[in-house]
Amino acid sequence: MTAPVPPPPAGGRLEVELSAPASPPPPDALVVVDRVSKWFGDLVAVSDVSFSVQPGVTALLGPNGAGKSTMLRMLCGLARPSSGTVRVLGVDPRTEPSAAADIGLAPQQEAVFNHLTALEFVRASAELQGVEQAETEARRVLGLVELDPDDQRRLPTYSKGMRQRVKLAQAIVHEPRVILLDEPLSGLDPRQRVHMVSLFHDLAAEGRAVIVSSHVLEEVERFGSNVVVIAKGRLAAQGDFREIRALMDDRPQRVRIRCDRPRSLASALVRRSEIAGVTLDGDTIEVDTNDAPELARALAPLCVEVGTRLHEVRPLDDDLESVFRYLVSR
Repeated sequence: MTAPVPPPPAGGRLEVELSAPASPPPPDALVVVDRVSKWFGDLVAVSDVSFSVQPGVTALLGPNGAGKSTMLRMLCGLARPSSGTVRVLGVDPRTEPSAAADIGLAPQQEAVFNHLTALEFVRASAELQGVEQAETEARRVLGLVELDPDDQRRLPTYSKGMRQRVKLAQAIVHEPRVILLDEPLSGLDPRQRVHMVSLFHDLAAEGRAVIVSSHVLEEVERFGSNVVVIAKGRLAAQGDFREIRALMDDRPQRVRIRCDRPRSLASALVRRSEIAGVTLDGDTIEVDTNDAPELARALAPLCVEVGTRLHEVRPLDDDLESVFRYLVSR
């Protein structure tokens, strides 16, 4: 039965239809979001979102303004859902103070830095979390993010990329089981990005859930294939992005083919039932297909039949950008 959402504050306009109850979360889920909505007056930031997160790296994907930061604030207990429930390690992070010990947050905001050094800031975070040997642990995690704990410069003088790494260090200094990172790669150079992504995976390999929000699709593909896509405040999809794309059978998939006799191959492809369209440009053929597996099976025999040699076969939309563009347009 569909249940009504409690009304928003007076003057608000919220139109949300609850779906059927979500399937039970997996037994190893560290984070469970169940039918969560969040509104601010007339603005609905998150609408009827349900998902769960297991140990590993999960990308929270969506454009700016999609509701990602609001969701992260609810996951760490800084904001209360207007409806629905959030559970981190089985408890409500908003009402259970002990949950803070198991959550690490690296927000986009940097106002808390003031005039501290990196070591002072991370050590203070460790002390607030009750970490024994706070300075030793602060030095250790600053080393993990490739920063010098003896650097006496104040944080406002650091580059954006360095401040991003300081935020990650303070988020993990107390060894939380759930790590929430809001656009953590912004401002980093390419080498630092590679190192940070590797660190995310190292943390996840220890049994932690690392949730990384981003609107940059190129970044997200480095995190791994598990994505939660939020568009316009709603959950658009969750899972392996390649599996999500494979389920989108209501539009063709595009494949690029390069060979030494493109006209002959293109003519043969046009006659096949699984081909929705063929574009020829020099030695390159772009094919829209309604059945990519069938095309893959047929392509080699077809090349033998027309006497052409294949140089390249590459899907053009088996990536996050294609998945994201499709989902947000639905």
